[in-house]
Amino acid sequence: MHRTLLRSRAVGPIAAALLGGCVALGGAAALGKLGDNTTIIREEAAPTSSAPAAFETGKRESINQIYRSSAPGVVHIETTLRVQQTNDPFFGNPFGTTTQTERALGSGFVLDRAGHIVTNYHVVHGASAIQVSFSNNERYRAKLVGSDPSTDIAVLKVNVQSSALKALPLGDSDAVRVGDQVIAIGNPFGLDRSVTAGIVSAVQRRIEAPNNLSIAHVIQTDAALNHGNSGGPLLNAQGQVIGVNAQIETGGSSDGNVGIGFAIPINTVKDVVAQLIKHGKVEHAFLGIEGKTLTPQIAELFHLPVDTGVLVATVRAGSGAAQAGLKPAADQVTVEGESWPAGGDVIVNVDGEPIDSVDRLVDVISAKKPGDKIDVEVVRGGSHKTLTVKLGRQP
Repeated sequence: MHRTLLRSRAVGPIAAALLGGCVALGGAAALGKLGDNTTIIREEAAPTSSAPAAFETGKRESINQIYRSSAPGVVHIETTLRVQQTNDPFFGNPFGTTTQTERALGSGFVLDRAGHIVTNYHVVHGASAIQVSFSNNERYRAKLVGSDPSTDIAVLKVNVQSSALKALPLGDSDAVRVGDQVIAIGNPFGLDRSVTAGIVSAVQRRIEAPNNLSIAHVIQTDAALNHGNSGGPLLNAQGQVIGVNAQIETGGSSDGNVGIGFAIPINTVKDVVAQLIKHGKVEHAFLGIEGKTLTPQIAELFHLPVDTGVLVATVRAGSGAAQAGLKPAADQVTVEGESWPAGGDVIVNVDGEPIDSVDRLVDVISAKKPGDKIDVEVVRGGSHKTLTVKLGRQP
């Protein structure tokens, strides 16, 4: 069974949940298991051309050179899950439930010589046992150090001699630009350490996380990703990891690759992994509102004194936003077929940082910690008001 690349759809312009710093805002994504009952074939799938395609920028290394350098640091992950199923009353025992064992495949990469391995949360979620295979086909039992569903990242640890580990260098995802050439290494359909190449198709995408929140600053690529690639590295032309492959967009017509894949940016991963190794979990700041980016056209229509900001749609009961007195929308107004929250506060500034979009608000909140107090400037009616909000913990 391959539950290792989540299917994603683009996030739409609906009212967005700002329940925490790492949530994606709104969305029509439907996460699900992609593919099943696939035979595992252990077969090396390295490029074999005598004249491999070469990157035109950076170190001008061929794809084969980057592959040979990086593949030893990419691992094959196999998880065992125990699934309870209700017995069929017409066949066999009509009472109780039975427990069945299922296996799922994924990818990961070596973070350091202490034996830490990075993969996706959805690759190992619910696993009763995790095994990691290296390029020499040696298999080791792995321990789950910690996982974070809000960013779809997990850290494993294997007890392996440091000299046997090939840690992959981490790059800077903030430096990634559209058109940059990239390669992905993983285990699609169980084909160990396969390599594909492409370009960065877009940056600053948002995808839905396994807990139905969302992940920001995601890298979109046309490098072929398929079931089993999840958790594997997306590398730049210098062989540095710039993202963790996590999802594909299938267009709803199939479960296969159609040239749209998504990788969680490595700068997000660095922070999450550090917290998972230290604490075993990640705590995200929680504001507790849903909001929508204000446009100049809507500002004019609503007769607002500002033309940018975040319209507060709802305020979650018991949240810091509720306790501070943020005012939710009193009504919903439909403009050209799109619903807009009206009659509530408009957030325009947080701790001296101008807020001109939901994305900017999420970024500001994500830099905070639970328990931090922030000054939130809102426009209420025709006047400005500053409220002090104590951030909570993301549910």
